[in-house]
Amino acid sequence: MSTLTEAPPPLSPAAPEKKPARGRGRWTPYWLLLPGILWLVVFFAAPMIYQASTSVQTGSLEEGYKVTWHFATYWDAVSEYWPQFLRSVAYAASATVLCLLLGYPLAYLIAFRAGRWRNLIMILVIAPFFTSFLIRTLAWKTILADGGPVVGALNTLHVLDVTSWLGWTAGDRVLATPLAVVCGLTYNFLPFMILPLYTSLERIDGRLHEAAGDLYAKPSTVFRKVTFPLSMPGVVSGTLLTFIPATGDYVNASLLGSADTGMIGNVIQSQFLRVLDYPTAAALSFVLMAAILAMVTVYIRKSGTEDLV
Repeated sequence: MSTLTEAPPPLSPAAPEKKPARGRGRWTPYWLLLPGILWLVVFFAAPMIYQASTSVQTGSLEEGYKVTWHFATYWDAVSEYWPQFLRSVAYAASATVLCLLLGYPLAYLIAFRAGRWRNLIMILVIAPFFTSFLIRTLAWKTILADGGPVVGALNTLHVLDVTSWLGWTAGDRVLATPLAVVCGLTYNFLPFMILPLYTSLERIDGRLHEAAGDLYAKPSTVFRKVTFPLSMPGVVSGTLLTFIPATGDYVNASLLGSADTGMIGNVIQSQFLRVLDYPTAAALSFVLMAAILAMVTVYIRKSGTEDLV
């Protein structure tokens, strides 16, 4: 006896695929970028264009300035103030090296050895930012005052004799010397070196150190072959965050230095606010920016971290 089987129900038509909604959704990323773009246009692009226009003007404050495309202002500014350019680079480079030598051990300690004291040490590193930059620099005038404990200790150790021979100090004093300016730069920009180094070191997997130890590598070899290469992004970022603002700084040279230790930032500040020679000041600003950009580009490429650009 045969059994009857019911026919399967007819297949329902496949639902049409929904197309992504167009209209406002497509423009959402651009609307999100709009505030940042407006900020850059108003506070970066517009001032840059204005300064570029000012650098090729001629005239006086009484008669007014007009755009005459006088590019000779750039050559005149560089030929007259090239010692301040070289001095700024030398001071900034010295402060950057000192920040790296002081900041790397501290960042290493915080990342691998601090334990429960990590947060406290980080607070101590960031604490100077709660005080005005100007007040911190003025405090160094008291620290390095003639006859103070610092100068007395350096005289006892005969350090000032060596630095005086190198031209970094003046006899038995530190204030109004290149050493005082470099010390101020180092102190003020040291946190900018420590924080990127700490961030880079903290990301290193501790198992890499254990693996190197299992392969009988000495601690010095582990640091040279594992730790330092992996922390290079932090080294590059820290040196850039230190060197770039230190090159254009004028507060430390003004308060801790003398007329013989003036940096290019002091010249630009004087041209803008005292001499009122706006074209020269603008030209010096652009030359300084171009020089820093060139040095930073070469440094990043030589360090093998082009992805940071």
